[in-house]
Amino acid sequence: QVQLVESGGGLVQPGGSLRLSCAASRLTFSLYRMNWYRQALGKARELVAGISSTGGSPNYADSVKGRFTISRDNTKNMVYLQMNSLKPEDTAVYYCNAQNTAISYDYWGQGTQVTVSS
Repeated sequence: QVQLVESGGGLVQPGGSLRLSCAASRLTFSLYRMNWYRQALGKARELVAGISSTGGSPNYADSVKGRFTISRDNTKNMVYLQMNSLKPEDTAVYYCNAQNTAISYDYWGQGTQVTVSS
């Protein structure tokens, strides 16, 4: 019964900031690469950011590089996405993803809505 629960989404004006959180339970968190994906209306789900099981090797989509920062706290089973300088095109449902690279198996959260609009 692995569970990933996102929080922190909401409505923000362009140029604003949000911090998304993902709480993981009932999994060995330190064994998973953690990723944030997003899916905008009418578009495919895309990888936004990822971080290794130990907190290294962060990667970002070109569209968010320099604005978003992914981090994790393995003592709390938490992963975060700090989003700054938000743009309307960042509007999407953001999903937390736990990736077990050893067995090629993923878990997904339910998603949290981020809306960037005036």
